[in-house]
Amino acid sequence: MKIKVTKLPKSEVEIEGELEAEIFETYFAAALKKIGETVKLDGFRPGKIPENVLLSNVPESQILEEMAEMALGEHYPKIIEDEKIDAISRPEISITKLARKNPLGFKIKTAVLPEIKLADYKNIAKDTLSKLTDVEKNIEVSDEDMENTIMDIRKSRAQKEHMAEHAHKEGEEHEHEAPKEEDLPAFTDDFVQALGPFKDVADFKAKLKENIKLEKENQAKEKTRLKIIEKVIDDSTMETPEILVEVELDKILYRMESDITQMGLKFEDYLKHLNKTIGDLRKEFRTDAEKKAKLALVLNEIAKTEKIVADEEDVAREVAAILEHYKEADPERARMHAENVLTNEKIFQFLENQ
Repeated sequence: MKIKVTKLPKSEVEIEGELEAEIFETYFAAALKKIGETVKLDGFRPGKIPENVLLSNVPESQILEEMAEMALGEHYPKIIEDEKIDAISRPEISITKLARKNPLGFKIKTAVLPEIKLADYKNIAKDTLSKLTDVEKNIEVSDEDMENTIMDIRKSRAQKEHMAEHAHKEGEEHEHEAPKEEDLPAFTDDFVQALGPFKDVADFKAKLKENIKLEKENQAKEKTRLKIIEKVIDDSTMETPEILVEVELDKILYRMESDITQMGLKFEDYLKHLNKTIGDLRKEFRTDAEKKAKLALVLNEIAKTEKIVADEEDVAREVAAILEHYKEADPERARMHAENVLTNEKIFQFLENQ
């Protein structure tokens, strides 16, 4: 087979080639048999029509198209393997020559993983981590943090009680105003025991302090990780394939639609209310989608360079948890998601250990 590969802009390639006439001809019988399974002719059962009858009732162009589809379906994976092409999208195929006893001419366009010139991610991580202040490294929970959280809990409880009181008084007009401090429930042992398995106020405060500390530590960790990876992305050079940006846009809009639907609204009505189309939203979120696509490419490249892979047992556990939680989830997609999340976590741990 003669093959010519041309690099195109936006991380795409065009594969132009011809499959020899003798090889192409070998698909004739299989193509005719496949077409015969769907053709309906009076006096014959589908799949049982003799070959000569089929040939006089099926246009040759239909047989040739089926032959081309079968031939390229079988040879395309071999071509990209032989030419070492990292294809990441469905191929766009156009046939340039199609006739019996002749070579099959074709052009295939596909997006490929771009060449990435990674920034010095180890040094970037080291540099970012060295600039963390003592306050950022040693997270403390202040009295003010405690007081604010306890106040929020008391307000939330008062609001629930207020709404419950009015729920059975139908038709009564009432304002959803914030409860005044004197209306808030007293912060006592009884109050904290009603919230959960707490012995008393002191026990509740100790556990609350731990939780606030954990939350603040997680926020600080996320902030540092974001600083590191944004700098790595900015200092790396790559072409972002259009297909990856489109995939990220699809994900953003899918999540948005799910959130709106869960609120009991119709997505079409929400769009009307905003006076926007899906196209408008795709334009709006394009920059975010490009960032996400670049992030995925950079993380993938670091994982490849450092040979970082998710632990098999962790993946199995994560998949089991997903399938337990979402009964309709597709196991293969759940596995891909789990592998991705766990590999990314290992990459960030690797960067944090620089």
